[in-house]
Amino acid sequence: MTSWLGLRDRSRYAARLSAVLLVLAGGSAILSAAAGADNTVRLIVDYGDGVAKTISDLAWSQGNTVLDAMKAATSRSHGISFSYTGSGTSAVLTKIDDVPNQGGGAGKKNWQYWVNGTYGDRSFATFELQAQDQVVWRFATEQEK
Repeated sequence: MTSWLGLRDRSRYAARLSAVLLVLAGGSAILSAAAGADNTVRLIVDYGDGVAKTISDLAWSQGNTVLDAMKAATSRSHGISFSYTGSGTSAVLTKIDDVPNQGGGAGKKNWQYWVNGTYGDRSFATFELQAQDQVVWRFATEQEK
């Protein structure tokens, strides 16, 4: 037979256990929300004339490329427009907003990109991003890179 004192202790134990579980559940929801905020990338467009545009909190998911981030930026108010030719490994950016590449030759400016400060060494359509990456497009000469 269980005494009244034993039931009271079990009730307290159950209440404490419930409180701990609620805290843990709430904490994991907070962590999930915070992790969701981390699943973004930032795009900066430097027009090479002292003007730059920053588009933050672009949604990111596994396998997204620089091209995917740019496409996402087109749907933002005050976002960007851009053009490119080719696809996959042969995709080449030709214009951002109303600023087209100037072509080859000394002193000619073209769009070049960096991810987290590292110069883009492949097509922007195949460069895979990670969460919290920062992509910078700069309109510059080859020497300015």
